[in-house]
Amino acid sequence: MLLEGKVAIVTGAGNGIGRAIAERCAREGAAVVVADIEEGPGKEVTDSIKSSGGRAIFQKTDTSDSDSARAAVTAAVAEFGTVNVLINNAAAFVFGTVETVTDDDWQRVFGVNVIGYANMVRESLPELRKNGGGSVVNIASVSSFIAQPEFVPYNASKGAVAQLTRCLAMDLASDNVRVNAVCPGSIKTRAVDKHIASLGLDPEEAYVEFGKDALLKRMGRPEEIANGVVFLASEEASFMTGAHIVMDGGATID
Repeated sequence: MLLEGKVAIVTGAGNGIGRAIAERCAREGAAVVVADIEEGPGKEVTDSIKSSGGRAIFQKTDTSDSDSARAAVTAAVAEFGTVNVLINNAAAFVFGTVETVTDDDWQRVFGVNVIGYANMVRESLPELRKNGGGSVVNIASVSSFIAQPEFVPYNASKGAVAQLTRCLAMDLASDNVRVNAVCPGSIKTRAVDKHIASLGLDPEEAYVEFGKDALLKRMGRPEEIANGVVFLASEEASFMTGAHIVMDGGATID
């Protein structure tokens, strides 16, 4: 049980990668705060964890809002006593070119993908310090370090997540707070399905096409990303901070 006795907040835990992470954390012994802006999916994940014998609460959370981020931490402390692990996964998927993206689009993608991560770290820090340290895992992306056509706002935000991870790792090392990131490639999630639909593609054909760039010739599964996240969150990664683990089936090896 890699996270036995720990309390973990997982943002964006209602679907896809976030759900897989929350459920895996619970199986590894953590009490989980399912923090999501969508109440229905968030409560469904919470109920799923509880029905499997785990401990979890749902907290409706908009990470781009400081008060909402603070409320998630307050809920964790009220229910479980503390916070040991923060997993920043909530994301806004905003695509387009520099000419087509609006001011509101920019505010939304950076508000959730960058400022939202920073908000959650800031609000969690008092508890992490009180415990003598802890672990933060940011979900970055291969989009953090490669260019993709008409992905300007999303890639810019994920590039910022990679640098945020490095800077936080440096600043928080003296508090024994480790900060690392996972960089997924193409993963079968609801967000990807929405992107496929927006392009007017057949889902099954798109899955094959999106997987072609990987050496393993397939898309990844949310559960596979959860494996890397739990490793970084646990004491198995006790000498890792400022690291970025790429999980993309070898798509960006060159």
